[in-house]
Amino acid sequence: MNSRSRWLLAGSFLSLGIIIGAFLSGSISHGEPNVPPPPVPREMTSYRDVVKRLLPGVVSINARAKAQKTVSSQKKPPIDAVPKEYKPYFEEPERRPEVPDDGNLGFGSGFIIDPTGVIVTNYHVVEGADELEVQLYDGRKYITNDIRFDRRSDIAVVRVKARSALPTLELGDSDGMEIGDRVLAIGSPFGLRGSVTSGIVSAKGRSLRLSSYEDFLQTDAAVNPGNSGGPLVNLEGKVIGITSAIKSRTGGFQGVGLAIASNLVRSITNQLVNDGYVKRGYIGALVDDLDPDTLIRIGVRGVRTSKVIANSPAAKSGIRVGDVITMIADKPIKDGREMQRIVGDLPLDQPVPVSILRDGKLMQVTVTITDYPETEPVRRR
Repeated sequence: MNSRSRWLLAGSFLSLGIIIGAFLSGSISHGEPNVPPPPVPREMTSYRDVVKRLLPGVVSINARAKAQKTVSSQKKPPIDAVPKEYKPYFEEPERRPEVPDDGNLGFGSGFIIDPTGVIVTNYHVVEGADELEVQLYDGRKYITNDIRFDRRSDIAVVRVKARSALPTLELGDSDGMEIGDRVLAIGSPFGLRGSVTSGIVSAKGRSLRLSSYEDFLQTDAAVNPGNSGGPLVNLEGKVIGITSAIKSRTGGFQGVGLAIASNLVRSITNQLVNDGYVKRGYIGALVDDLDPDTLIRIGVRGVRTSKVIANSPAAKSGIRVGDVITMIADKPIKDGREMQRIVGDLPLDQPVPVSILRDGKLMQVTVTITDYPETEPVRRR
């Protein structure tokens, strides 16, 4: 072996010794061999798996009218009637003043909840329509005029006649969502079908008094005109809200989107599908939430009556303006939204006990719950 070969062999052994020494040194000093870091979980890097499952069950909706006519708006207060503390944060959704010459009322979204062809969307997406063109993600189209709606909650159910089972989405538990949970919004912003955006739940329990029955989740997932009626979903792929409104001074997304909570959606859609309209308990008293100072002073939680409708169940029971309602049907009342939910779910035409605080004294009256006035039947065309 020549001198050059001996030097190369020696260098090779030296390099191998350094590598082995470094390995053994790391094992001894750290107690275990060096291993690569674990891979980042898929949900942190991509939503592809859940999106692939959801897209087939999301639809776009094109609302059409056959004749020129004025579209009636929802019975809700104008923006001037919105509490002043909310005005900087929310604009009332625009309503359609009349049907355009081409009959197209606008574009929205929806999602399928039953494989036979039951679709959930917003009422304001289908408002004034004589027929709807419903298009699935795979391109299939259906024309229908089977529309059932509830103005007070801005929820509608649409039926299409499907020849085979359609892909569906499952309603989840909106009460189980927490602020900071990640969500996806799916729909057709500006007519761009199958668009997906991501964000978090920014707030829960929003009630801005723009419609009679509200329970909004707030999200920063980007939503724009055309997203209305589409699903807001969690990372399990379950619908936890219907995208319904945005706060915007430009007409585009500016960070605040609102979705009707799925637990409210479930209750409304079940009645629309089964009965064609929504039955709600009614007592006929308008109430205000109590401020913190009043709560401390009177020592009980409840709501103060600001108006009692003439000949209503509340009026007949003797409830007066200024009474503090603390319990209904043995259920505590913490605010106006809670009272509305409790009363709305009570069986009709049955007397229930109502606890009130009047002039510092607790007392109880009996109220017979009736159906909410002007219950609207199913609309058939």
